[in-house]
Amino acid sequence: MKTVDWIRLVGLSILWGGTFLFQALSLRAFPALTIVFFRVFFGACVFWLLLLVMRQSMPRDRRTWGAFFIMGLINNAIPFSLITWEQIHVEGGIASIMNAVTSCFAVVLAHFLTRDERLSVRKVVGVLIGFAGAYVLLQPELDGGVSMRGFGQMAGLLASLSLALGGIFGKRFKTLTPMVTATGMLTCSSLVMLPIVMVIDKPWTYAATTSGVGAIAGLVLLSTVLAYILYFSVLRSSGATNLLLVTLLMPISAHILGATFLSEPLYATSVIGMVCIVIGLSIIDGRVVARIRGVPWQGSMPTLPPQQEEGNDRPS
Repeated sequence: MKTVDWIRLVGLSILWGGTFLFQALSLRAFPALTIVFFRVFFGACVFWLLLLVMRQSMPRDRRTWGAFFIMGLINNAIPFSLITWEQIHVEGGIASIMNAVTSCFAVVLAHFLTRDERLSVRKVVGVLIGFAGAYVLLQPELDGGVSMRGFGQMAGLLASLSLALGGIFGKRFKTLTPMVTATGMLTCSSLVMLPIVMVIDKPWTYAATTSGVGAIAGLVLLSTVLAYILYFSVLRSSGATNLLLVTLLMPISAHILGATFLSEPLYATSVIGMVCIVIGLSIIDGRVVARIRGVPWQGSMPTLPPQQEEGNDRPS
């Protein structure tokens, strides 16, 4: 990749790592499901404005919007709700590590649900090491019975599974532009979240604070809109496979942001788990193995996103 793409990639990892910081700050003012609704609703509004400026039209057929609905459910509404609830009980840095396991789930699911992304010995080894990292994170919470913290981490794993399914399902949108797919998906997830929020959270009973509104604005404008502008630019210039490197960088940036702004502790199990997952993802990716063997590298990780608001050739 070019130097400018590496800079964009690092910037993207910071913006997506910042998701966990903004969610932690938002939880001080709003309930979890309300935060999810704000994110997808205002994100959809911004993307509709971008489509208007770019003069792109949305499809009108029921089949496509039905697919948008499914994508919004498994790639936004379910995983965002699980991750945000996870952060009530777990630090953002740990939540980001659990999120990185998405690629491990994706490799396994892609073997059974697609025809062009088969498991290999190298991928199996990488997946096992990655899941071992997740176990290291969970193991302290499993001793003596599962705590709410342990349930939070399990919610993060379920979110990663849902995101992996969403990424594989999203391949059907390859004939649409990424901006159109993101708009349709976020719009449908907003419609899913609206009645749930109204019944469960009753957001009108909460008083908005300056810090809470600022955190929501950061989550929408920085970790969603600006992040995807960067994402699209790197995708065009370097391809989806190179973009997957953000999965390795995002937990690091999330830990640094959490420690700097929220004084989140860095546990030994977090470091060990993160190292295991990074090693596992590196093996799955294959470029390090190829360099060691002295052979040309060809991208092999599934095209899935780490943060999930786009449905076409997206990283995980």
